[in-house]
Amino acid sequence: MLNLFFVIILSYLVGSIPTSILISKLVRGIDIRNYGSGNAGGSNVFRVLGWKWGILTIILDALKGAIAVIVVARFYLDRFPFNNVTPFDDFTLVQIICGVAAVMGHVWTLFAGFKGGKGIATGLGVLIMIVTVDMALALGVFFLVVGLSRYISLGSLAAAVAVPLIMIIRENIFGVDIRGYHTILPFAILLALFVIYTHRANIGRLLEGSERKVSFSKKKSA
Repeated sequence: MLNLFFVIILSYLVGSIPTSILISKLVRGIDIRNYGSGNAGGSNVFRVLGWKWGILTIILDALKGAIAVIVVARFYLDRFPFNNVTPFDDFTLVQIICGVAAVMGHVWTLFAGFKGGKGIATGLGVLIMIVTVDMALALGVFFLVVGLSRYISLGSLAAAVAVPLIMIIRENIFGVDIRGYHTILPFAILLALFVIYTHRANIGRLLEGSERKVSFSKKKSA
């Protein structure tokens, strides 16, 4: 039980690394939460510092989720203190638990007053390690929607909703045998609902037409 608690806390701490805040301070000497939408995430870095720093932030945030899944989870050496009723082996279930903890750390970061990003990129890093094909297709949806609309938030929402839809289509229409489908699908749906919840302000602005679009031109330094 203590070992499981240890990997959960360690995953939370990895997820808590405030990437966007660190990058904004290093690049511009500002706290990203005081600019743009006020969110400490890659999409706001996109708006304030430009697409190059935005992409770097998103990649680093995704790495936090991937590290929790492929590195931190390996520190778990004990047996589960409960019966594993999922179709996954114990290690894969630990990976999922660590991934969730990393996402929680990103959203409620210990290092920035429990006010972090919205968990999209970190959740992406988690899922791409578990359902790689589905996440690759969802990434395609993200880039397509952002390219057409210039709304990062809309692309994030579309990608989050696309993950469970893609899984359903691949499993039930194309007959692809997705390992652990009946366990991963509810998790993907819950993650999509969580993303919608964390983007509720963005949804309001999108409906009002006041959501800021991103520019792919280089930002001038302050």
